[in-house]
Formats: sequence, structure tokens, C-alpha cells
Amino acid sequence: MPSVNASRVDLLRWQFDLAWALFEYHLERLDEDDFLWEPGPLCWTVRPTAERAGGWVPDWSDKEPDPIPVPTIGWISWHIGWWWSVTLDHLEGRTPRDRTEITWPGSGEAAIAWLSELRAAWREKLGRLTDEDLDAPASFPWPDDAAHTVAHTLAWLNTELTKNVTEIGQLRLIRATQR
Repeated sequence: MPSVNASRVDLLRWQFDLAWALFEYHLERLDEDDFLWEPGPLCWTVRPTAERAGGWVPDWSDKEPDPIPVPTIGWISWHIGWWWSVTLDHLEGRTPRDRTEITWPGSGEAAIAWLSELRAAWREKLGRLTDEDLDAPASFPWPDDAAHTVAHTLAWLNTELTKNVTEIGQLRLIRATQR
């Protein structure tokens, strides 16, 4: 645990590790059929696609629907993988992939492995950052805006992960009570 005098990057690493520990609590308790369970009549999920062998694509709309569909755990795990992959692309200076290029791996077990690989890549990236690196401008997930820095991006990712973990946890708990 970082001390009160911990660097900003150490504090962000600690926050990320805390969010991931909360995620592991739910990941360890998910059954394979939990990923595609639809909790209501209006859901967004992931579906196999003929265009990509073994690839599954998410339900999507460029305009937010009203009412907003309830996502399945599979859809949320794809969503995490999508924004996390693109965030790493930005921070590593790679051309960011388009949303349509990132597919769900097709099973809960494969999704957990994918997200665990992203976690390892993220931890590796965090391990290379210094407090000075945090002050560099960052345009993701925001449009080009000099007011946002790498520190903002890291704090956003930690918050987004925590939010998605909560959504998965809530869906898992609801499903468990309905069995």
C-alpha cells in the first residue's frame, strides 16, 4: 500500500490494482452461461459473426437508444476489452483500432483470458510511467484537448473499470438469485 507520500503514478497503480481485485471477486464466481444471460427483454449482447471465424460482435448503435438496453456480461466484457485496447493503442503511440475491429473472443473463459492479458499489458505500461509522464497531453478518451493529460486517462480507465466491474457484479448477483 502506498504511503501518504506516494507518487501520483504509484497511487494510480494502487487504485487500478484495487479495481482489478474487485473484478477478480466476480470473475472467479462467473459460470460460462452467465456471460450471455439476458436479464430482460431489451438487451445488448455479443453474437457470432459469419464475417470473422470465431469472432463475436457486440450489439451497437451510434446513437444512444432510449431506453438504453441492459447489457449482458458478455457485452460488458467486450466493452472493457474494446476501450482498454484502444487506450493502450493511444498511450503506446499506435494507430487506435476501430471499434469494429475488436471482437469478443466467444466464451466467458476466453473473455477472462483476454481481459487478463490486457491487465498484464496495462500493469506493464503503468510500470514504465513516471510522475513526469503523467503530465503529458492525452487526447483519449477525449478529443484533442490540452487540458487533459496521461494522468487523466489513467484515472478515467480506473474509474471506467470500476464502473464496469460493478455492472458485471450486479448482473452476476441478480442471475445467482434467479437460479
